[in-house]
Amino acid sequence: MIQPAGRSRYRFVLVNADLARIVPDPNLTETKIPDATPGLVSRYALDDEQALLAKVRYNRLIDMFTGAVCYSLQNHLRTTVPGIGQIETDELYVGVDRHGVHYVFPVQAKGSQRKGSQGQASLVQVEQDAAMCARKFPGLLCRPIVAQFIQPDLVALLMFGRTDSGELVLMAEKHYRLTPADQVTPEDLQRYREPLEN
Repeated sequence: MIQPAGRSRYRFVLVNADLARIVPDPNLTETKIPDATPGLVSRYALDDEQALLAKVRYNRLIDMFTGAVCYSLQNHLRTTVPGIGQIETDELYVGVDRHGVHYVFPVQAKGSQRKGSQGQASLVQVEQDAAMCARKFPGLLCRPIVAQFIQPDLVALLMFGRTDSGELVLMAEKHYRLTPADQVTPEDLQRYREPLEN
């Protein structure tokens, strides 16, 4: 892949082909979530990154996905990182888990998957987010996240982390179906409880 290497400089980097373009797993099960998006927002939202970020925020999907209490710190953080150059992170969350660990979650959002749209995140963006967090938030545990519309009411979240060798890998992926509250059935609720009860 082509990776920024400073102002007006780029380099070719060999990466795992599976991560060069980040695409949600089409075989993953969906979890129904009562849609808490305000009616006016739903009525006028487009199918772009801003609409996706709004739905993620109103439905607290970052909290649910990570298991941490999270807060949106900043939208569209534009900054420079030495050795990379200028980058932009779509949204930045900070969070704390039940053990007291503090996190930073940079989020790259990808809106519509219509043919011809720029609907895929790349490993380059995730790497840039991780580098920015290492520089600006060195005391926080960084977990880059990609948010992707699969359908207008179906959101995929993918979280990345580093191996001991420093390689960026996919740690977790979940698909959340934003559903009217009365369409989350007792059968759905029982199915979600089963792994916890066994």
